[in-house]
Amino acid sequence: MLNKVIIMGRITQDLELRQTPGGNSVLTFNVAVDRGYVKQGEERQTDFITCVAWNQRAEFINNYFSKGRMIAIEGSLRTRTYDDKNGSRHYVTEVYVDNTSFTGEPKQSGSQTTYSAPAQSAPAAQPSYAQSEPNTETVAIGDIGDFEEILSDDGVPF
Repeated sequence: MLNKVIIMGRITQDLELRQTPGGNSVLTFNVAVDRGYVKQGEERQTDFITCVAWNQRAEFINNYFSKGRMIAIEGSLRTRTYDDKNGSRHYVTEVYVDNTSFTGEPKQSGSQTTYSAPAQSAPAAQPSYAQSEPNTETVAIGDIGDFEEILSDDGVPF
């Protein structure tokens, strides 16, 4: 069996890092991904994909990305259900982030990425992630200064 998703698009909202009652960081955000094929005369279509990152990945994305920035994500699809306050059952499909990459997009001048403090409590409309937390493996995150800007794509193997 294989469950792997790779997407690249722009973050559609300001990021808000949250904490679960167990102290784990979680970041839920949407990525706008254009569909690759557009027939002549048709308007380009965009999918808005909900992504969920946990712990160090969530903190990394929160620290180095912001609304409007291009992001590349590798992960897996997960489907969950929840009942709203009216008793209606909702099904949600999300990409659980395994890896995140910079896209080579130049840093936006005048914008500054800051770390936002975790919210004290989630709003009632937000579904709980407490029972579906993935395994917590350690991820080494280097200093962003370790990356160099690539000015041309000569020598890139693809």
